[in-house]
Amino acid sequence: MILLIGGLGFIGSHVTRALVDLGRPCVLAQRRTGGVPDLLAGEIGGPVSVEQADVTDLKSLLAVGERHEITSIVYLAGAFGTDPADPVGGVRAGVDGLVNLFEAAVEWGVPRVGLASTIGVYDVTGDGPLREDMPLPMTAGHPIPAAKKVGELIGDHIGGAAGLEVLHYRIGAVWGPLGRPASRFFAVPQLVHRAVRGTVPALSGPGPAGAAPAGPAAYADDGMDTIYVKDCGRAIALLHTAERLGHRTYNVSGGRATTYREFATAITGVIPDAEIDLREGRDPNGLGRDVHLDISRLRQDTGYRHAYDTEAAVRDYVDWLRAGHER
Repeated sequence: MILLIGGLGFIGSHVTRALVDLGRPCVLAQRRTGGVPDLLAGEIGGPVSVEQADVTDLKSLLAVGERHEITSIVYLAGAFGTDPADPVGGVRAGVDGLVNLFEAAVEWGVPRVGLASTIGVYDVTGDGPLREDMPLPMTAGHPIPAAKKVGELIGDHIGGAAGLEVLHYRIGAVWGPLGRPASRFFAVPQLVHRAVRGTVPALSGPGPAGAAPAGPAAYADDGMDTIYVKDCGRAIALLHTAERLGHRTYNVSGGRATTYREFATAITGVIPDAEIDLREGRDPNGLGRDVHLDISRLRQDTGYRHAYDTEAAVRDYVDWLRAGHER
């Protein structure tokens, strides 16, 4: 079985769904028991098992391997050390959990372990797509990519020493079912939710008093590399079911920059009377260029192709929200 840490979360639920669709049984290890997303509800007790385990508790993690034969591990935990109230404790717990994961992999004889990273590790300048073989600076402008860089270094070091095939998936801006209605990094979720419900604050200014921050302003000509979460889940599933892989680091994203104007066109194509709040031009404080990831490795090694273009993704997400789902 494929073990997913965070398998009931936003991306993890879609990775699990994709693995089940590929005929691979999964076990989901969660620190706390909670609700099961609708897209997995019919699979629990069948091809999907749920176990309560905490990666920071090695004993509870190893117990999962006593009940299931683990053949691969997908680690989708969030970035560690990002809590300003306890940065030291957060880093300690995050590193302990990662080391425990590798200890379990060695004990179980698991050959392949995958760690979620982020597009944010590419803190680089220059034109053209961002490739996995580009050198990365040791510094980072935000705690999340800083933590992910640390995780990649630990994974490469332990993987090489222990003979494990450790994968790093550098994920772009993900959006879609089960995701947060508002992101502080990009405005696509806000645009869709606002179009469907009219409840998310406008992006061109502050929201009502006491409301959550509106998030980043959306400039019509600014583009970003996004990936619909169903495509993201399938890409990661393919990386864990491929017989052979030629690399250890893979970009997982759309492979192109999509502008907010393109998203607005897709949204009004589904909801003609939608109010799309865009500013004209580009963000004067932005990069002045669009950034996207090169996903050639992913395509060549797994045969991955997008199932959702921008319009299809917007339509699917609108249908999901209109069906009564809050996220």
